[in-house]
Order: sequence, then structure tokens, then C-alpha cells
Amino acid sequence: MDKDLWHPEWLIPQWPAPIGVHAVCSTRAGGCSRTPYDALNLGDHVNDAAHDVAKNRAIFQEALGSNPIFLTQVHSTGVLHLNNHTPPGIIADASLTDQPGLACTIMVADCLPVLLTSSHGNWVAAAHAGWRGLAGHDGAGILENTYKHICALEPVHCAHIAPEIIAWLGPCVGPLAFEVGGEVRAVFLEHDPLSQSMFNQTAKDKWLVNLAGLARQRLNAMGIKQIFGNDSTAAWCTFGNPSRFFSHRRDRISGRFAVSIWRD
Repeated sequence: MDKDLWHPEWLIPQWPAPIGVHAVCSTRAGGCSRTPYDALNLGDHVNDAAHDVAKNRAIFQEALGSNPIFLTQVHSTGVLHLNNHTPPGIIADASLTDQPGLACTIMVADCLPVLLTSSHGNWVAAAHAGWRGLAGHDGAGILENTYKHICALEPVHCAHIAPEIIAWLGPCVGPLAFEVGGEVRAVFLEHDPLSQSMFNQTAKDKWLVNLAGLARQRLNAMGIKQIFGNDSTAAWCTFGNPSRFFSHRRDRISGRFAVSIWRD
């Protein structure tokens, strides 16, 4: 890892991660893609020139000094355990590993990236939490499923692991820009009445939703209290910061930035 290769506009999580755990969130800056994907588009599924995406991913990997394992994200609750034989492109919306040198990586263009590790730093995880992934099925979404897989890594300590988990929420579409229909609100309220506070009505059956706030509620419900990063203010909004972040909701034709976490 050579932090001198990290673009000054990339985000470095401010959180108490243990020594040996590293994380970074790219932005639009530092790559070679042309408009409308300028510049560091890391998504290979958005009709950008393949050779530009390959160059951008090489830039990102060199900066990390670790191997970023890109997923095929489908707004599911699927979680992938990474090892040295894991190929890129497997369908999943979260990954975790206890192996050094592998970067759990999530691509973003409005959905919420969530990074997780423990105070001991013996594993790392990353989740792609759009509203569909957060809602999941029967009240269990991508964060709950990731937690279940974390517990499988440490079955002896599972009952006591939640207070040791540290979470970082990255940029996503903010609560003043993410309007959904009443059916989305109903999905959350069915299993979590407290989520009502994360929806503000704008018109008949139209609601602005606080995606990062919903994630904080879900994490807190699992006993994860050490949560850093996105506090739902304007600086974290992908939609409202076009010079810094890609946003599919804003632009429709959009690149992807990435959030990665890895161990030495």
C-alpha cells in the first residue's frame, strides 16, 4: 500500500480501526474515463470503454496494494467469503474475509456502502446497502446476513461480538434527494415501526428516505453501536455533490466509485 498514490480527493475513513486494517473510498477523481464517466469509473457494467475501466481498476489496485475483489451486485442479501481463489464478478452484495491482501470491495452510485471490522482486526467486511438490500426478506436484510456470516467466522465469541464491531458508512444518496413511493416505506414499517422516523412525506404516497439513518437503526438493533462516517448531512450525499461522486439517480448514465477494506 502506498498512500502517496491515493488521490487527495479520496475519502479515508475516520474511525478507530485497529492497526493492520485499512480502508478507502474513491471518488470521481484520479482516472482516465471520459464524459459522462469521468474520471475514475470503476464499474465495468455501465457501457464505459472497457480499456478505460481496466486502466482505472489498475490505478485503484496499485494504490491499495491489495487485490480488490469486485462483485456483481444485484441488490440481494447474498454474502461471499473471499479467499485467494475467489474470482471477480461473483453475484453477491457483501463480502468478508479473514485473509490478508484481499480487499472487500463495493461499487457505489447512490446506494450505501458499509464497512465492518472488529476491534481485534481479525476479519473485514463490506456491504452494499440500497433500500432493497437493507429491507431484505421478513425484516432480515444485507446487514443482518453479513452479521450472521461474521458470527460464523467467530462462533465461540458470537454472543459477545456485536460490541466489538466497528462500522463505517460511506457516501450515498442523501435524505433530501431520495424520494420513494409508499410501498417502500411499508416494507420497512412492516417489520420495524421505528423506521417511520426515517421517512418524511413530500406528497401523496411520496416520501424522502434517510438511507444512512435506516442502516444505523439496523446496526443498532444488532447491538453494533460503534458507527462512524455518513451522518446524513449534505457532504455525504452522492446526488448533491456531482463534482465528487457518481450518482445514477442524478445522471442516469453514471460511473461507479468504490469502497474497499482489507487487512495486512
